[in-house]
Amino acid sequence: MTRDSQGRIVIVDDDAGGRQAMARALERVGYEVHAFSDGLAALAFLREHPDAELIVTDLKMPGIDGLEVLRRAREFVPDVGVLMITAFGSVETAVGAMKYGAEDYLEKPVNLEVLRGRVANLVEKVRLSREVSEYRAVERIVLEKGSFEGMVGSSTAMLELYRKIEQVSPTRSSVLIVGESGTGKELVARAIHRHSQRARQTFLPVDCAAIPGEILESELFGHERGAFTGAQARKPGKFELADGGTLFLDEIGELPLELQSKLLRVLETQTFMRVGGTSQVTVDVRLLAATNRDLSSESEQGRFRQDLYFRLAVVTLVAPPLRERRDDVGLLATTFLGRFAHENDLPAPELTPEALQILKRAPWPGNVRELRNMMESLVILHAGQTIAPQQLPDELRRAAAEADRARAAAGVESGTQESLVGRTMDEIERDAILGTLDRTGGNRTQAAEMLGIGLRTLQRKIKQYREGGYQVHEGD
Repeated sequence: MTRDSQGRIVIVDDDAGGRQAMARALERVGYEVHAFSDGLAALAFLREHPDAELIVTDLKMPGIDGLEVLRRAREFVPDVGVLMITAFGSVETAVGAMKYGAEDYLEKPVNLEVLRGRVANLVEKVRLSREVSEYRAVERIVLEKGSFEGMVGSSTAMLELYRKIEQVSPTRSSVLIVGESGTGKELVARAIHRHSQRARQTFLPVDCAAIPGEILESELFGHERGAFTGAQARKPGKFELADGGTLFLDEIGELPLELQSKLLRVLETQTFMRVGGTSQVTVDVRLLAATNRDLSSESEQGRFRQDLYFRLAVVTLVAPPLRERRDDVGLLATTFLGRFAHENDLPAPELTPEALQILKRAPWPGNVRELRNMMESLVILHAGQTIAPQQLPDELRRAAAEADRARAAAGVESGTQESLVGRTMDEIERDAILGTLDRTGGNRTQAAEMLGIGLRTLQRKIKQYREGGYQVHEGD
């Protein structure tokens, strides 16, 4: 299916005029249409292209009829949609077809505008159904193993990422993985490789930011003996070493412009010359790349080749920052505590609920890498102990409190209902109290009056928040 296609449609109709009219009407609005005059040819196509969303088939045809097309197609593509075309006055027959599994029907002569509307609805229905099935399959893997190819998390953002990994892995397409530092982009690349047909071949990671620009060309493409001072023997580059497998170029945004054109040629031809070489080297390599830069913006400003960007970003996957998957923080923290305790032959510390809440509220600019490093430190310093808020680093508690106040202020200033959606009443109450104390300079009497609660109630809440690791504005 082409990238811009609205969906893949199979039309089966022995009437050439009707078949061609329906095909043209759907192609004009962006569908990829494959039209056939008989059911057997259509079924053969479906076996090769099980990602087709919809079959539009005439009910009465010589050979096998529409009902038989439906029955056989569902044997190997059980979720494909079927729109039955019936002769005028054959409503009873069409209803019968729906009992066999057709989703909808149209009477002849077909109104092409109505056809487009029905097709759009059915394609959307099939796509949503397939997405739900893919989510459930991924959820089962995560629930059974507790992780997905080394990535820990069951938040909506991570389940979406896992689903896309499974979709793109079997293909030969290049993949661009984008995300902030510390989000686990290399784990995403390794997962793609392990789910691909190249899983038994080499996975070779290269950090473009860690290799000086003057030797990067030789590292990627190799060199011949005598190509430069010190080149005493032929040396294969990373592309040759990854032949048959997957090459992962991390931080590809650091690649010098002069090398970007050579990389583009390799992607398009799978050939290159070693530094100092005179003959072409042919390889079979799938390229995965990652960056924490906005390459689209970089290409517009001339700092990254636009043609290379488009070639790399055939598929783009986003590794979400930790602040967008806070529901995963607890699982990540306990997983890291257990892992580092096992590696160091130490008893694992246990987080109190209050400490865990602070971890969930922290901004984590270093993402999963920062959380992992902190958990390793806690294992070393507090093995076998209970981790309460006071055992957490001061800077983390301060950052969590500042993030709380920023979120509360944003909610007050925006005044929108959306700022409250998805938050518990305890969180809303806490932010209201802390925000009001900030507004009054810590004056508890004034804050209690503004909030409409008793002073003793406010003092009890303040004590509760302090015990939970929150910073409360000091005043009267």
